[in-house]
Amino acid sequence: MFGGGSSRNRSVKYRGHDLNAEMQLDLKDVYTSHKRTITVNDKNIRITIPAGVENGQIIKIAGHGGKGFNGGPNGDLYIQFSIVNHSKFKRDKDNLYTTVHVDLYTALLGGDIMVDTFTGRVKLTIKPETRMEARLNSKGKGFRNIKRKDSLVIYLLPTK
Repeated sequence: MFGGGSSRNRSVKYRGHDLNAEMQLDLKDVYTSHKRTITVNDKNIRITIPAGVENGQIIKIAGHGGKGFNGGPNGDLYIQFSIVNHSKFKRDKDNLYTTVHVDLYTALLGGDIMVDTFTGRVKLTIKPETRMEARLNSKGKGFRNIKRKDSLVIYLLPTK
């Protein structure tokens, strides 16, 4: 009569805990989209790392966190990226910066030089009478972004 009632047990479903992870990548690794496999709680998860991911950026992988309780949903996995640079390029948003040494004759008379990029070497034309320490842009050679324009910005310095 008091408290006996039905024998039905109501089990409450609990969502699993969210998990956090950090992934360290080289600057060259984030120039293009690619897949990586990470292991979380003895489970391999294949993720796509988008091109242009930035230092400190966090992405959410839904349902790959802690296991739910009593049939509740799994938590989410949050991955924070740490970008290190082992290249001769510097990054500022979607632009890459580098320095190229040019001989005096090419700077005065003009000519073509080869410049390294993450996708290979490109030919860059130096106009006659280009001053040293000039800044040249090579459009489309930075980090691709459909909303903003990207460039490889090249600083010319005299050859020593």
